Amino acid sequence: MKQQNFYIIDFDSTFTQVEALDELARISLAKHPDREAIYQKIEDYTNLAMEGKLSFSESLAQRVKLLEANEEDLQKLIKHLKKKVSKSFSRNAEFFKKHADEVLIVSGGFKEFITPVVSQYHIKKENIYANTFVTTGDGKIIDYDHANPLSEEGGKVKLLQQLKLQGEIYGIGDGYSDYQLRESGLIKKFFAYTENISRDSIITKADHVTPSFDEFLYVNNLPRAISYPKNRILCLVVGDVPAETIEFLKNDGFSIRHKQELEEKYVGDVGMLILANGESIENEKLQRAEKLKVIGYLGNVADKVSLKICNEKGIVVFDDPKNNVNNSKFIPARVAEFMNKGATYLSTNFPNLQLPALENSHRLIHIHKNVPGIMAQINKIFAKHNINIVGQFLMTKGDIGYCITDINTEYDKQLFKSLKKIEHTIKFRVLY
Repeated sequence: MKQQNFYIIDFDSTFTQVEALDELARISLAKHPDREAIYQKIEDYTNLAMEGKLSFSESLAQRVKLLEANEEDLQKLIKHLKKKVSKSFSRNAEFFKKHADEVLIVSGGFKEFITPVVSQYHIKKENIYANTFVTTGDGKIIDYDHANPLSEEGGKVKLLQQLKLQGEIYGIGDGYSDYQLRESGLIKKFFAYTENISRDSIITKADHVTPSFDEFLYVNNLPRAISYPKNRILCLVVGDVPAETIEFLKNDGFSIRHKQELEEKYVGDVGMLILANGESIENEKLQRAEKLKVIGYLGNVADKVSLKICNEKGIVVFDDPKNNVNNSKFIPARVAEFMNKGATYLSTNFPNLQLPALENSHRLIHIHKNVPGIMAQINKIFAKHNINIVGQFLMTKGDIGYCITDINTEYDKQLFKSLKKIEHTIKFRVLY
């Protein structure tokens, strides 16, 4: 019998992008004359505990004391937190639905705000472990339940010792209390979660650093919304590029390197290339960029990049011939749309195809030479594998044929191999 896995997930700065008590303070103290100083004290107590420099129990007590919050403030916080769920958790809601018995939220935060947020993602209430507030009759928060092990130093360790889970246990979190589970030997692996905050003192202790929940699912071969984590796609930015351009792509989850030239060590690994106006790429390097999928050029790409080679290698190019320098997000937005959806709208060398976002389906991209009969071969393979097609889009431009197929069924790896073997195939990619 296969051993059961359990996934212990932290809440603050992991499942959500923020520290909930810090956010609650900004709500409850909004009109307090010394609010900025108090905000800073609360944030300092949070960081000291997360880095293991202050006991969790002392940090918690000090923060709750400073809050001056009530139940009305809590309702505002819940509404706010629902909009602050980490993007990679949000897009993988289907995982939580399928693994509802195996996912546990274990947090030093409070059930009063955690339960309404995570319950939207099919996480069972009985699998939510957190502290609870103590309130007065009129709803004012005055304390917390000190008998709860999660209010104590090493609380997560104490809780798991009590639960006595039988199976392989994986921990995901951003703080010292999450690492303590690994240190105690209670979990198999500790994944330091860095999508929202990265703490060097925790990263050095982790079995694996996971910049997104997609990364965690990928390395553990678990069902996920996208086939390949964006943080594993190297986006190389070359030249004098506006900071807003880089920030846009970084916020979208891509791994960014900013260099003044296309260094040799990156040629074989670069998946996305952003070139400042005036920069160019030699034909020889372009030929060897085997993983390169898209180029974004912040100006007129003519004579700077060989579109002939890009077409031969299935590399999509976006440029800005009008040199719209005031719109620093124009090119990165087009590049991100291609990487995220497969959209080639306003591409320089590919058919202009706008695509909707897709849920609960898989999107397959097939780039091929524009010759007769390719579509028939593609669909023959889908039929052979009993694939149910949700939507299909085909456009051509010059020598390029661009086919998008959305399917809503399980598939085996042989399907991909067959699609890649079709004669005149240039590039095949599973988007999600």
